[in-house]
Amino acid sequence: MRTVRIGDCEVSRFILGSNPFSGFSHQNPDTDLAMKRYYTVERIKQTLFEAESLGVNTLVARTDFHILRMLLEYRDQGGTLQWFAQTCPEVGSHQACVARAHSGGARACHIHGGVMDYLLAQNKLDEIPAVIDLIRSKGMLAGIAGHNPAVFEWAEEHLDADYYLCCYYNSAHRNERAEHVSGMSEWFGEEDRQAMLRTIAGIRRPVIHYKILAAGRNDPAEAFDVAARNLRENDAVCVGVYTKDAPNMLRDDVRLLEAALAKYWK
Repeated sequence: MRTVRIGDCEVSRFILGSNPFSGFSHQNPDTDLAMKRYYTVERIKQTLFEAESLGVNTLVARTDFHILRMLLEYRDQGGTLQWFAQTCPEVGSHQACVARAHSGGARACHIHGGVMDYLLAQNKLDEIPAVIDLIRSKGMLAGIAGHNPAVFEWAEEHLDADYYLCCYYNSAHRNERAEHVSGMSEWFGEEDRQAMLRTIAGIRRPVIHYKILAAGRNDPAEAFDVAARNLRENDAVCVGVYTKDAPNMLRDDVRLLEAALAKYWK
């Protein structure tokens, strides 16, 4: 597995995402519930160990109590994936999420994309630099996520972050609330993907490209080809998997990314 550098961390080009583990399908409430039922702690741990066997070394996962409990068991059983923690507004403030990330052994922590979109819409992004400083004071790399390209245009001018997570789709504007709500209306337009790719091209910091598959709507081969073609020197992709009906999904996704990288990165 190819790796890149984000701050002082060596990061696999393929990063395992965790939305399915927490029941965020970005499809419909029935699929959300099916994911929650399928992804017991035992199945999540099995997926993490499979990722390790494929050369993946990094997990992006939320700072909620479900993930923290799972990671405790996983590490006690010898798990080695490094954790890039994501704040989650429904279970606490910036400060509470950063504290949980630190206590849980995260190597990095970034602010939830919906939160960043919401603060942009509410003209409240001036609270973010202090959170970045807090994350760094705990010895972690500090970043932000977002779905709206304008978040990163602001960040490039006003923020000293170590990395960004850029969503390919601005699929549900978070102007009135930061959290994702099961069943909320979402859209996945090519114009949004192209807008984010143009923004990424001008960003100075490492970027983790996420939701490249449009939550299962894009053809995987096409999606990984687009991502690989637009990765820069220290960029990576973050992809979650739902293996209930596709037990080889993780292995297949890693293979697709590695094949696409071979085309564009000699």
